[in-house]
Amino acid sequence: MSTRSLNHEMLQYFIQLNDAEKKSVLQLLKTFLNSTKGHVEHISIEQYNKELAEAEAEFQNGEFITHEEMLNQMEQWQKKNTRLSGQNVRKNK
Repeated sequence: MSTRSLNHEMLQYFIQLNDAEKKSVLQLLKTFLNSTKGHVEHISIEQYNKELAEAEAEFQNGEFITHEEMLNQMEQWQKKNTRLSGQNVRKNK
């Protein structure tokens, strides 16, 4: 699969997410990239406390999903991915 195709597919999934999910995916990507670079970004205690307060505010505002909801979403993503992969195979034939 080409880089362009991968970017397009990632974007198609990303735009389907709600804001809380987008923030989670973005944080996941940042964590992944930082871990593959072999260094850990250090932040100040002030920055840590700010991020913690923001996360707590998001939770208080209902900007979260339950574990069960995440499992259901993952199942839906897997079904879509399987369906999209099948379409790509047919196109390549």
